[in-house]
Amino acid sequence: MKVFKYRLFEKWATKQGISDDDLRKAILEIENGLCDASLGGNVYKKRISRLGQGKRSAYRTILLMKQGDKVIFAHGFAKGEKDNITKNELESFKIMAEAFLNLTDAQINTLINNKNLIEISND
Repeated sequence: MKVFKYRLFEKWATKQGISDDDLRKAILEIENGLCDASLGGNVYKKRISRLGQGKRSAYRTILLMKQGDKVIFAHGFAKGEKDNITKNELESFKIMAEAFLNLTDAQINTLINNKNLIEISND
């Protein structure tokens, strides 16, 4: 499965100290059935722990994912910043998921070349 992150998510994750290894671990957990919430329309919520702490008061990430194909980390926030995304935000993420998950490889490569998307290697 190919894993990507939006440029704005990358900036947020870097500021929070969230590594690509943390993101890969989150995907592995989802693939093994440990998903915090399936929000419908290929939108998922997954908690990521803070360094040296648990997941309870840590970070929440919003992913757009088609199982076995591709996933993109679209949004992140700390539990202390807000409790959850709004209904309007959820609807926007569903629209984004539909658009992203139907992109061709050429279109994805264009987004990568324009630095709007960053691919996370499988290392």
